[in-house]
Amino acid sequence: MKKIFNFLTLFIFFLGFGQIDNIADGESITLRIHYGFLNAGTANLTAQKTIYKGVPHLHVKGTGQTTGAVKAFFKVEDLYESYINMNTELPSFYIRNVREGSYRQHLETTFNHDNNTLVLTDRKTPANGSKIIKSVKGVQDMLSCFYFLRSKSPAELKVGTIINMNVWIDDEMFPFQLKVTGTENLDTKFGKINCLKIIPSVKSGRVFKQKEGVTMWVSNDANHIPILLKAELAVGSLKASIDGFKNVKYPLKFTK
Repeated sequence: MKKIFNFLTLFIFFLGFGQIDNIADGESITLRIHYGFLNAGTANLTAQKTIYKGVPHLHVKGTGQTTGAVKAFFKVEDLYESYINMNTELPSFYIRNVREGSYRQHLETTFNHDNNTLVLTDRKTPANGSKIIKSVKGVQDMLSCFYFLRSKSPAELKVGTIINMNVWIDDEMFPFQLKVTGTENLDTKFGKINCLKIIPSVKSGRVFKQKEGVTMWVSNDANHIPILLKAELAVGSLKASIDGFKNVKYPLKFTK
């Protein structure tokens, strides 16, 4: 019986790495950020397979920083990290550590999906301690929601697809809806590539101009890597375009 149990454990272990099977170990994607006509900064997304609390996870890290003239008057150094369970495609641990001008925030969130709660810890102000917050089933964080989207097969992510999810942002839950509205051929520094056009419904107000002020294009293949993102902000517009990539699992089909 023990040998059977060990075999099953080993099988589940390898099966776990297969749940998110289109993200290569060591994948790195770099985006160039433009604010209006200004070259404002860069963002980088990396993914490493790891073991977190004895379970296979994908450790995803996102960094963003301003560059050049923009950095001179508004310095940004943002760090986001998410440990995503490879079996469930749900986040186990999430970090948001940002420096934006004089603003500072360092929050850590531990998810308990068994009883739909999470533990929020304020690392910037330790005196605030930790608090337990009631969550919802299947909640994602700001990074894991994107890799959950990317993990869908081409058959699951196609024109007409609608995906609903709840996303934990900072210290609040937001309902999101992602709609695949069409395909487009986009020009990049690497050539032209066919993309899926995705519109997330986001909360309008102090950040976005309208409910659907964000548009994202991902490669129309098994990678689903981000190619372009546009956001109409309350003040100005933001654009992020692919600037570099390595260790992508499937060949990207750029054409001249």
